[in-house]
Amino acid sequence: MIIGIGNDYVDIRRIENAIERFGNHFINRIFTEKEQMKANQRLSNPKSFASTYAKRFAAKEACSKALGTGIAKGISWLDIEVINLASGKPILNLYGEAANRLKEITPKNLSAKIDITLTDDYPKAHAVVIISTE
Repeated sequence: MIIGIGNDYVDIRRIENAIERFGNHFINRIFTEKEQMKANQRLSNPKSFASTYAKRFAAKEACSKALGTGIAKGISWLDIEVINLASGKPILNLYGEAANRLKEITPKNLSAKIDITLTDDYPKAHAVVIISTE
């Protein structure tokens, strides 16, 4: 049973501009240490570097929509983390209020499963998040 769906598009140039304008202040406010490590692996290619952040930004927005709150009601950017498995598959880790909200919307005696897909085609990045039960 699907209990939440969210999607989001981000203009990669918007993320490039935010990084250029606000630097580490922007990055540290939005992205976890693991997300920053992933992006830093792509520093040699500025477009790939920004698209890595843009996809994660879109995923955080999409996840917050799937949770039914948006980035609000105590859910912060850092409560939602996008990491990749060794295979490259992206997964979401939820912390704090995002994890609490997931528990709140998951029917009793069932467990939640979060599926995510990310893509980019400069200048756009896109993410879809589906929260279902198992």
